[in-house]
Amino acid sequence: MTGGTRDDDESCIEPVGRCSVFYYGVGHMLNDVTSACWFTYLLVFLTDIGLPPSDAALVMLSGQIADGFTTIFAGELIDRYGSFKLWHGAGSVVVAVSFSSVFGGCLPCKIVGSYSSTIRTISYSLFAAIFNVGWAATQVSHMSMVNCITLNSTSRVVMASCRNAFTMVANLSLYVVAFVVFNVNTKVSIIDVENQYRWIAYASIFIGCCFVGVFHLGTAEPRLKREAHEKGYARISWTYWFSKLLYYQVALVYLLTRLVTNVSQSFLAFYVINDLQMAQSSKALVPAVIYICSFIISILLQEIAWTSQRSKIFYSAGGLLWIISGTGILFLPSSMKAFMYVLSIVIGVANALIMVSAVSMQSFLVGRDVNGCAFVYGSLSFLDKIICGLALSVLESYQSSTPEVRNSRNPNFSLSVSRYGVGLVPAICALVGVFVTLSMKIPAEEPTLRVLREPLLA
Repeated sequence: MTGGTRDDDESCIEPVGRCSVFYYGVGHMLNDVTSACWFTYLLVFLTDIGLPPSDAALVMLSGQIADGFTTIFAGELIDRYGSFKLWHGAGSVVVAVSFSSVFGGCLPCKIVGSYSSTIRTISYSLFAAIFNVGWAATQVSHMSMVNCITLNSTSRVVMASCRNAFTMVANLSLYVVAFVVFNVNTKVSIIDVENQYRWIAYASIFIGCCFVGVFHLGTAEPRLKREAHEKGYARISWTYWFSKLLYYQVALVYLLTRLVTNVSQSFLAFYVINDLQMAQSSKALVPAVIYICSFIISILLQEIAWTSQRSKIFYSAGGLLWIISGTGILFLPSSMKAFMYVLSIVIGVANALIMVSAVSMQSFLVGRDVNGCAFVYGSLSFLDKIICGLALSVLESYQSSTPEVRNSRNPNFSLSVSRYGVGLVPAICALVGVFVTLSMKIPAEEPTLRVLREPLLA
């Protein structure tokens, strides 16, 4: 029995193969491409079709709240009963079915025969909540799965980095589609706007579903999860995590990281169009530059043997880059709008560094405690969704519905809400995140830690 246990432990700490890393990495593509569309274009879409900014903020907040509470329940149920792939598949179906309605026409309005602002707000809020319930189930199952695939710390980070790389692929796919749609259909009536975003949503769903199929065909249910249930290991209580200082530190760093990426992404389209007065195609080109750079960095990060100390160093480096970028964005005049592409490169590098590092800290937190890992990811995602939703709601409620109001004092520069959202808020969050990261005391890796035997790019 002792020899068999030792053999099991040895197999669990072996580096994960190249194909397994790839199959896992593509599993979040549907969530990633729809999330990119959600954060980049939802507020723009709703205000373009005539909803007041306060109602648009309410729609996003309803989705974020539904997402947040679902992550808690999904994490607990996965730890108790669930198979990761079952939850992932069910969530993906809900996302695929509901997402087109988030960016489509108002179906309840047609049924009741009224297109009032109240009915439209209720309609879009309902479908936003349904979409985010499916999104949360998929996210928690996919993120927590990595800890039950392997106990090798470096392989866990490599898989998270691969997942982040395909997040960039998903975002780039969205912006390619958006660039084509915005250039083919340049009309500005409400019907034309709805058609533009409906086609973007359909394309996003198709692209994401293709990769979900690849994930389910290539990835088996994690063995560590099955063995934990078969051997009757006790589920780790919530109180175990709440008693660890590292849990709160990792939660705060992850929350701040998501605030940096989500808030900046949500107001980026407003910023480049209204504040910098760039062309409409810049709504796709500027984010595309960011995600190309993030993709390259995410691939390079897969070639590193990760330790807790390196996670802290890379996060701090990314945070400092965001502080520099945020300061530049806050004071960039429209007469120097071309410089936004330079800042986009820096932001892309910074996003990859802080996201991969923040997720790696979650893996170091979980360690070998895999029979409660879904709760960790669910609870951290709960904080992310609720706080991000509130932050976006507050910022959007102060957003002027007409660009002329924001730019009336100075045609080249004004401190608007979108400048705060893309520059000031991410910079402050990055600064706090760096301080928290440097204060962490992550336990040293176990001596069984092994790095990948061959580079993924070979």
